[in-house]
Amino acid sequence: SSVTVPKMLENLLSQRKTISVRGCMAQVFFVFVTAGTEACLLSVMAYDCYAAICHPLLYGQIMSKQLFMLLVWGSWGLGFLDALINILLAMDLVFYEAQVIHHYSCEIPSILPLSCSDVSRNIIALLCCTLLHGLGTFVLVFLSYAHIISTILSISSTSGRNKPFSTCSSHLTAVTLYYGSGLLRNLMPNSGSPMELIFSVQYTVVTPMLNPLIYSLKNKEVKAAMRRTLEKYLQCIRCCNKDRGW
Repeated sequence: SSVTVPKMLENLLSQRKTISVRGCMAQVFFVFVTAGTEACLLSVMAYDCYAAICHPLLYGQIMSKQLFMLLVWGSWGLGFLDALINILLAMDLVFYEAQVIHHYSCEIPSILPLSCSDVSRNIIALLCCTLLHGLGTFVLVFLSYAHIISTILSISSTSGRNKPFSTCSSHLTAVTLYYGSGLLRNLMPNSGSPMELIFSVQYTVVTPMLNPLIYSLKNKEVKAAMRRTLEKYLQCIRCCNKDRGW
């Protein structure tokens, strides 16, 4: 969202909606870096949930500080490598004249049809990165949650089942929103359809915007504050309706 939203807001507020080729390539690069890193971090968080629920007594040994650092830096490294491969191929593309990007931001699937160069290598690289990076991390998330669900189902008490489920519910919500829209966007044929735009905006803008809310809903103080705000809002509505005689 920090890569796409500023330029998107500028275009919404200005009459002349333009971006240079270099600016577009820079945006493509940083979208790849941040999106790829987030996909890796979501799989790392799934593994963290797996260790906490399936091996609670060994959690401190499994998820050591050194492993945390290795997984975080590894996630950023894979995201950067993914972006570097695609941007080096994209820098060789030739655009003869001003083109209209039928999208809210610069992404590889949106700019490939605008080039007069041979884009076969770019398409192959994009598909390989999407399948290996996107689906690869998704498989890791799926395997982690398969073990988690199996462990939860083996618990006999209802309260014992609810506690581990609440631990991972926020992460599972973020995974569903991000992977669902992100993979569909990169695997869909580029046609400028409304669904294509919706999926792109969801994983680049909507999901990051909802993440603070999703991850903080487990916090008791946040829940209490939201409850108080909602009660004040409803009380204000009732008072206004009473003053109007409704």
